[in-house]
Amino acid sequence: MQLRILIYSISLICVSACQQESGKSEQNLPPVLDSILEQKELVVVTRNAATTYYNLRDEQTGFEFDMTQAFAQSLGVNVRYIVKDSMRELLATLQSGEAHLAAAGLTKTPDRQSLFLFGPTYQEVQQQVVCRRGGPNPKKIADLIDVELQVPAETSYAEKLTKISEQNKEIAWQMDYAADTELLLEKVWLKKIQCTVADSHIAAMNRRYYPELRVRFDLTEPQPLAWAMPQHAKNLKAKVDEWFDGYRDSGQLEALLERYYGYIEVFDYVDTRKYVRRIHKVLPKYKKEFKKAGKKNNVDWTLLAAQSYQESHWRANARSPTGVRGMMMLTLTTAKEVGVKSRLDPKQSIHGGAIYIKRLMKRVPESVTGDDRTWFALAAYNVGMGHMHDARTLARRLDKNPDVWHEVSQVLPLLTQKKYYKTLKYGYARGREPVRYVQRIRDYHNILLKRLEKI
Repeated sequence: MQLRILIYSISLICVSACQQESGKSEQNLPPVLDSILEQKELVVVTRNAATTYYNLRDEQTGFEFDMTQAFAQSLGVNVRYIVKDSMRELLATLQSGEAHLAAAGLTKTPDRQSLFLFGPTYQEVQQQVVCRRGGPNPKKIADLIDVELQVPAETSYAEKLTKISEQNKEIAWQMDYAADTELLLEKVWLKKIQCTVADSHIAAMNRRYYPELRVRFDLTEPQPLAWAMPQHAKNLKAKVDEWFDGYRDSGQLEALLERYYGYIEVFDYVDTRKYVRRIHKVLPKYKKEFKKAGKKNNVDWTLLAAQSYQESHWRANARSPTGVRGMMMLTLTTAKEVGVKSRLDPKQSIHGGAIYIKRLMKRVPESVTGDDRTWFALAAYNVGMGHMHDARTLARRLDKNPDVWHEVSQVLPLLTQKKYYKTLKYGYARGREPVRYVQRIRDYHNILLKRLEKI
């Protein structure tokens, strides 16, 4: 235990020494913001993870990617990303001056604040102890004495556990210098280690991929996440602070948080586990038709498959008391409109559903852009386009943006209230249902994409 704390302390000393050495030449360095504007390039160091930055179908995406792109656009410059596997490498890259800022879900801790400048807080998370279902069940810090616990090196988790160990030397834990948080969560799921520590948003997202993971207890109070910059980058920090105020006040930050995390608030262990099994056992029977229908109608086949699972759990003979039937749960009227003769024929149902969602996409107003067009169309598939128009009308009345799904999703549940629906063209609707519908499809889609990477 003492050796582990000593190694961690030496690491901090090394970073601090580098910072002091760098500080000697600060006066000879040009202002960071000036260099960025002159070179027309913002260099960002990040890490490859679902919560930060990753490639999806050969395109860059991720929460940190989108936010740094928005900041760079405000400066009129391009972004070059440096991807590091470990927090130690990431912070060293920032310290050396190879990158202008680190955008990697960094917790703003006292130790790090002594070494770097931090921008405004954009999200708060809690460190959580995560184990596997059926494994250890610690409920408090004292229970960690008998638990095999591993965390990534040079992380806020290591900082917290070091402080805990100073107070309770019986608690054993190990630092892994090669693995990141996501890999250790996978190791817990594979039963290679008993438990690890993860930030709450990382734990929530990864439970979609590994449904047996269980959060045992919160290790910390909420902690802030923020971008980090070298200590001499004072003018860059000032610009980040100024830009962030407008980004937050415009609602763009809230919309980004909803885009990446809005669909993972509710976790259903049983349903998720069943879904993962059916991806491997049932989906292969229909994958070819989903791909054909998707390509023909310019609809992402994986999204179509996720929607179908939400509708019928991929059961060709599914039916509901309201009369909808089949893989895509089409009404009789809709089936006739899209040329489906037998709703119980899985091929016809899949192709009919793809045609219908394509038509709905075309009916979404042109002012709705990006992913929001998809969420609007999916919601209309569930509740009808008329009620979606009503929701947009009500959004305007309530000073919300009618073209943003996050804001319209807050309005839809109000369609059950007489004081609202009696003033709208299409009247009453169970408005909470399309919100949950879209949320579940996004969840299923996210899980499917992750699973397909492993097949």
